[in-house]
Amino acid sequence: MMFAVYASAANPNDPTAGLLIGERPEPSVPDGWVRVHVKAASLNMHDLWTLRGVGIKADAFPMILGCDGAGVLDDGTEVVIHPVINAPGWRGDETLDPKRTLLTERHQGTFADSVVVPEGNVVAKPTELSFVESAALGTAWLTAYRMLFVQAQVRPGQTVLVQGSSGGVATALIQLASAAGVRVWSTGRTEEKRALATTLGAHATFEAGTRLPERVDAVFETVGKATWSHSLKSLRPGGALVVSGTTTGADPSADLQRVFFLQLRVLGSTMGTRQELIDLISFLRLHDIRPQIGLTLPLPEAAAGFAAMQEGNTAGKIVFTR
Repeated sequence: MMFAVYASAANPNDPTAGLLIGERPEPSVPDGWVRVHVKAASLNMHDLWTLRGVGIKADAFPMILGCDGAGVLDDGTEVVIHPVINAPGWRGDETLDPKRTLLTERHQGTFADSVVVPEGNVVAKPTELSFVESAALGTAWLTAYRMLFVQAQVRPGQTVLVQGSSGGVATALIQLASAAGVRVWSTGRTEEKRALATTLGAHATFEAGTRLPERVDAVFETVGKATWSHSLKSLRPGGALVVSGTTTGADPSADLQRVFFLQLRVLGSTMGTRQELIDLISFLRLHDIRPQIGLTLPLPEAAAGFAAMQEGNTAGKIVFTR
């Protein structure tokens, strides 16, 4: 048996009601898979969605939570986990596999003493980053990297708007874009959150919904209903809106007249490829970037981290340690 934080069952209305902390069976290691002894694992909104029963079948419970992690293999190699699990034999962009899954949807997650993943789902941990910092890379930072450089194809000198300023993806977007020579604007609900964005490299910050001084080349969305209209109105003609999340709901007005008249591009983005994770790590090393960590807790105190995320009390990534 091993220590783990897991979901016992789905609860759409009270997600943390199904959160349990205790012992789970040690995982077996199939051929072609490897065991990672987890040193640190980061919390994502995906974990709250799992507790609500989104993206997971009822018969998959109990499910150890956690998409992201960093740790060591049985031979002592230090690694970062790429959480996108592909169907056997899939070739090409891992995020486009129609049968892809993430850890915690079908396979047990990283909030445990150990996790098993396909051997292609680990990459070398950068020596410059701690295990805590490395644990932030697989979902939030990889998502931000793909949104910026693959989907939006942002160039140095352009101006972008990041909706939000304190969540894991938002802080990653701000740090990555500013390091790449992009002018970064960010919105935030509180003065403290806007101040954090400035510290991370945002060139200007605004209260949520504020009309901007000028329209931007790209907007990055993880919020959804609450900010969608503002995002579309903030784009220059031909600009790109890249969306990777809908924390306030997934049913915004499409405002299709604005989309077609201004020839706006609306692009979805989900996670990133293994190669993009390698490229992200290289970028962080080249620019001496350290992921913003807002809260670090030992795994037995994970419930406090879930509560902080559920209440929106974030200032970067929430990471659990072993």
